Amino acid sequence: MLADSRAFSGFSVRRIEDVRDFYGSTLGLRVSEDGGMLFLRLAGGNDVLLYPKDDHEPATFTVLNFPVPDVDAAVDGLAARGVTFERYEGFDQDEKGIAREDDGGPEIAWFKDPAGNILSVLKEQ
Repeated sequence: MLADSRAFSGFSVRRIEDVRDFYGSTLGLRVSEDGGMLFLRLAGGNDVLLYPKDDHEPATFTVLNFPVPDVDAAVDGLAARGVTFERYEGFDQDEKGIAREDDGGPEIAWFKDPAGNILSVLKEQ
């Protein structure tokens, strides 16, 4: 029934104005606005909808993952643009905040958008 639907995901932010520059300039994504909402135009033709919500509460889980060929290079590049990487208990993260594959999971580093939502860069499979 929905197999041919071009589905997309979305999540809330407090105000679009607070995140537009972060997603467009800091992360370098193609963004567009329509009807007071922000659309992230991702590679492969996928979109993510960011919508304003007055009582926004940041997600406590990763809402958007960016697979990259080189996690170290991505972390270095984002850090140079002012992105701070998160540290979580239960993960053996290096000085950059990267959890390495030898810990049983993917090579991954987490960071937050200005609305507090959790994003990640992780090694392409």
